[in-house]
Amino acid sequence: MASVARQVREYIDNHPSVADALKMDIVNYSALARRIGKELGIRKEEAVLAACRRYPADRLKGYREESVKRVLQKSRVETRTKVATVTVVQGIDVLQRLGDVVEELLDENRICRLIQVSQGTVIIVDEDAVSRVTRKLREGQIISVRRDLIEIAVTSPESIEDTPGLLAFLSTALASRGINIVQAMSCYTDTIFLLEPEDMTAAVDVLTRSLR
Repeated sequence: MASVARQVREYIDNHPSVADALKMDIVNYSALARRIGKELGIRKEEAVLAACRRYPADRLKGYREESVKRVLQKSRVETRTKVATVTVVQGIDVLQRLGDVVEELLDENRICRLIQVSQGTVIIVDEDAVSRVTRKLREGQIISVRRDLIEIAVTSPESIEDTPGLLAFLSTALASRGINIVQAMSCYTDTIFLLEPEDMTAAVDVLTRSLR
């Protein structure tokens, strides 16, 4: 059986909110030890308490919130409605079939993003362009289509590439309000979230506040 110290270390590693509180030195160690002991079924409260106090400082480095906020103060939030995703199977044939329509949409300055994932490719387009994409594909090549999504993009200065934690910071802010993220990506200066339309107002409020 793993030692108490190892179990406590793994628990904190798997609970970012606890690690953040430790990093900010705002933790009631006795309360934390009781919580961990109860959840892990460890009766040796003193051993758990000691392990919490000895949690390695180098594991608490993470990102610096003040650095993230400095970047966010120079960022802006943009929204787009009526966005859709088309998820397709993997394969060179699929990409070849999509080549012309992708080129057309880009020439028209329309939204068109292709993101390869482990089980296929996600294509993000304006809702009215879905049929142009699906017409190019065979029925068996389409996994799913989701319409009526909103896109919120946080555009930051180039220093974002050297500032760890911005996506984590914004994702946590959304999650704390119970906002589900349908898709998320961070590319160059943009951090992009796709959400359900009913979450738009709350999400814009959360992200706008994060930029202050």
